[in-house]
Amino acid sequence: MIFLNIIETSLPLTNPVLKFLVILIIILAAPILVGKFKIPHILGLIIAGAIIGPNGFNLLLRDSSIILSGTAGLLYIMFLAGLEIDMAEFKRNSSKSLLFGMYTFLIPMILGMLVSLYILHFSMITSVLLASMFASHTLIAYPILGKFGVTKNRAVNIAVGGTMITDILALLVLAVIIGMHNGEVNSYFWIKLTISILVFGFIVLYLFPIIGRWFLKRYQDKVSQYIFVLAMVFLGSFLAEVAGIEAIIGAFLTGLALNRLIPSTSPLMNRIEFVGNAIFIPFFLIGVGMLVNYKAFISDFETIKVAAVMTVTATSCKYIAAWLTQKSLNFSVDERRLIFGLSNAQAAATLAAVLIGYNVILGETPDGEPIRLLGESILNGAIIMILITCTIATFVAQKGAKNISLLQSEYLERDESETEERILIPISNPDTVEELINFSTLIKSKNNKHGLYALNIVLNNTSTADENQRAKKILEKAEDMAASTDVFLQRLLRYDLNITNGITGVVKENNITDLVLGFHSEKAISEDFLGKLTNGILSNSDATTFVYKSIQPMATIKRHVIVIPAFAENEIGFPFWLLKVWNISRNSGAKLLFYAPDRTLKILREIQNTHQIKAEFKSYNNWSNFGEVAAEVMVNDNIVLVLSRENHTSYNKDIKNAPDYINTYFPNNSFILIYPRQAEFTQDILMGLNNPSLLPPIEKLDKVAKDIFNYFKRSS
Repeated sequence: MIFLNIIETSLPLTNPVLKFLVILIIILAAPILVGKFKIPHILGLIIAGAIIGPNGFNLLLRDSSIILSGTAGLLYIMFLAGLEIDMAEFKRNSSKSLLFGMYTFLIPMILGMLVSLYILHFSMITSVLLASMFASHTLIAYPILGKFGVTKNRAVNIAVGGTMITDILALLVLAVIIGMHNGEVNSYFWIKLTISILVFGFIVLYLFPIIGRWFLKRYQDKVSQYIFVLAMVFLGSFLAEVAGIEAIIGAFLTGLALNRLIPSTSPLMNRIEFVGNAIFIPFFLIGVGMLVNYKAFISDFETIKVAAVMTVTATSCKYIAAWLTQKSLNFSVDERRLIFGLSNAQAAATLAAVLIGYNVILGETPDGEPIRLLGESILNGAIIMILITCTIATFVAQKGAKNISLLQSEYLERDESETEERILIPISNPDTVEELINFSTLIKSKNNKHGLYALNIVLNNTSTADENQRAKKILEKAEDMAASTDVFLQRLLRYDLNITNGITGVVKENNITDLVLGFHSEKAISEDFLGKLTNGILSNSDATTFVYKSIQPMATIKRHVIVIPAFAENEIGFPFWLLKVWNISRNSGAKLLFYAPDRTLKILREIQNTHQIKAEFKSYNNWSNFGEVAAEVMVNDNIVLVLSRENHTSYNKDIKNAPDYINTYFPNNSFILIYPRQAEFTQDILMGLNNPSLLPPIEKLDKVAKDIFNYFKRSS
């Protein structure tokens, strides 16, 4: 009896512990239950919200706590959309995004106004506001795409870019309509709005990256980094509201601003996605479901009529916009599904517009009832429209994403014995573990099936219990770091007579393709170090070898300056190390600046045309004059020197001076030394190309380029 008196059992629930427990149970159970019927989990959460909400079993009210968490979830969706977008692809497709943005804004505006005026018989101002609701949309289906790994698809980039355009325009229409009602639309209104938006854009897009890079370079604490990012999202959202536009635009632009600083493979990105998908986004979806009033269908025919017209109009307009985009840009049917699925869901901006319009009182009826800009039937109709369009959007987006994901999987099938990737990281210093793991996840290919290998070597002649325990702790730290990025890491503890034998033995035993060696940040690199490396590990290993020294976190690097020697394209391992360099740009968004001879640049440009990244190419032939390169290097640049084992194709006498070049010109920059692998790649490259005197003319290098293209195609 005492226990029953303590627990409040009346509905709706008000006990905060019980309320939160109910929400967590729904977040856990809804995806499982709807998954049996092949219904997208996002739709399951919306349906669950409708069942437990005030119009369902009245378990929970849509109170301030639900609204607060839901607002955070909405901002999270928009932030992730900006954060995960491929910036190079986004810039290349800016004109295409503008095209889709205008399609998905103008078509709903025009058709929406005509339908409102001539079918629903609303006034002009109500029709314009209703049409702006059709024009806006919310990226409800975006989390689905992440599960299928298609967020980098060009159609997704264009849809996300178009979303920003149409939502800004639709919300500006809303601001103008409200301003007209309040009698504020004059020259001062437009000047103030324009200046505030420009100032807001400058702060978010130019100052936020500077602040973010400063913070992430100085503070490595995981909790502090996450809280900082969250604070930036809400600051950007608040600044958007101050500027006179909706907070969702601020969240999206904050994602764009921090895009380069949070690589997709980083532990910070993993934490951001995990918390958002586990807590904030489900709260938003459940909150949307709580708005659904199914009783309106039964009690009011006018609501049924308005809801049906609004839903058909909104869906038709978005489908036409997606179809026109597909035909204009020669996209596939599944890419059209992605665009339509992302753009059909009406939620955030629609909800904001209808609630604002509902709260605008135009006058009173003779009975004293308020005459609203958007009446009760439109409010209920909008809620029904939100449910139906979100349902359609999730099903269509899931189908398109699934088909594209299956196509990509078939495309990536290849002979595993030829290119199967295994990355080994020998570690002995706990201070370098984190950056070595981050670097290795950055160069890792998407089709890597083995994760990473971390190796610690304990010398037989000096082995003690303390050293064994220390070695195990370092490996555990490496495993934890890899796990924070959702990458599997295999721990290897080896007892050997010396470190060189231990590393080379593990490389051969595990068929390692890539070897990542760390260099302590407080030490200067020396010729003696390279000599020992060459005579020890490199002379007994065929793996592509990376020597990495981290001065600052890899995520804060603005640009990678890559210096390549002559004839590097004729090394057997050329495609293998180049793929890793390409992965650095694709996974981090950083720009690549290549210094290489014209022959090499020709191939690099052809690869860049097929596998586009943000890159710049400069002709460079004289390794003895490193001042030319040093003059271009800035504080936040990373130096990448492509070297060669002695007596191989691209080796030159100046390569042995690499330590002097780094210590003289780049003492405060991170650097990577790359030694290409020497295992056989293709018979075409092997035939005579290792001898520079037998090199074909530059116009005959197309076959070599083709082999590299094929390798990229299989491995990217």
